Amino acid sequence: MTLITTQEGATFLITLNRPDKLNALNQEVMGELDAAVDQFLQDDSLKGAIITGSGPKAFAAGADIKEFLSLDQSQGVDLSQKGQGIFAKIEQSPKPIIAAVNGFALGGGCELAMSCHFRLASDNAMFGQPEVKLGLLAGYGGTQRLTRLIGRGKATELLITGDMIDANEALRLGLVNEVTSFQELLPRCQKILGRSYRQSPLAIAYTLEAIEAGVAGGDGYRKESENFGKAIVSEDGKEGATAFLEKRKPTFKGV
Repeated sequence: MTLITTQEGATFLITLNRPDKLNALNQEVMGELDAAVDQFLQDDSLKGAIITGSGPKAFAAGADIKEFLSLDQSQGVDLSQKGQGIFAKIEQSPKPIIAAVNGFALGGGCELAMSCHFRLASDNAMFGQPEVKLGLLAGYGGTQRLTRLIGRGKATELLITGDMIDANEALRLGLVNEVTSFQELLPRCQKILGRSYRQSPLAIAYTLEAIEAGVAGGDGYRKESENFGKAIVSEDGKEGATAFLEKRKPTFKGV
C-alpha cells in the first residue's frame, strides 16, 4: 500500500506513504488515492477528510518522473486527464477536504494540495511547480488552480521559472490559510473540521457546491440562490431557524 487511511471520529485521514521517495505520486499512488476518496465520499459516517504525507520532509514531492519516459503523446494526454479527474473529485467533494502540507509540495504534490478545499502548512513546507525545469508543464490542473488561488501574475512567474516558495510566502499569497509547527499541523486541521461538524452537513454541501460553481466558471450566484432555496425548506434549515428563535443549539441531521 502506498497510502494509509485511518478514521478518527468523523474524520478520514489519508496519508501518502512513500517517505523514501518523498511521497512522490506514481500511478499506484494515484489509483489508491482515487479509491480512498471514493471510500470517503460513500461513507456517511465521515464528515471531513485530511490529506497529508508520511514523515516530516514531504507532503508529496511531485510525480514519479521515470514513468514519463516511455509515454507517447496520447498517453501523456491520458495521464494528465486521469490525474485531473481524480483531483477534480477532491475539489468537488460535498464534504470538506483539507491538505495538511508537511514539507515539500512540488509538482503533482502542489497540485494535489491545491485541489483540496483549503490548505494548512507546517513551517518547513515548500511549494512549487518545477515542471518547466524538466521541459514539461503542470498536468494535473496546476496552471488553472494556482492562477485562481494567487492571481495570474504571480502564478505565471512561478509556473515559468519553476521557483519554490516557503510556507510564509504561501500564506502571504493566500495559497495556505495558516502556518503552524509540524507537531500542531494535524491537530489544527482536526480542530477546524471539528468546528464544521457542529454545522449542518447539508448547508456545508450546498455551500461547497456554490463555491465550486463560481470557481469553475459557471454562474455561482445562480447556484447560490438555488441552494439557498433548497436549504431554507430543508429539515436542517427549519431546525436551525427554530433553534435560533428558541435560543438553543440546533440538532442537524443533514437533510
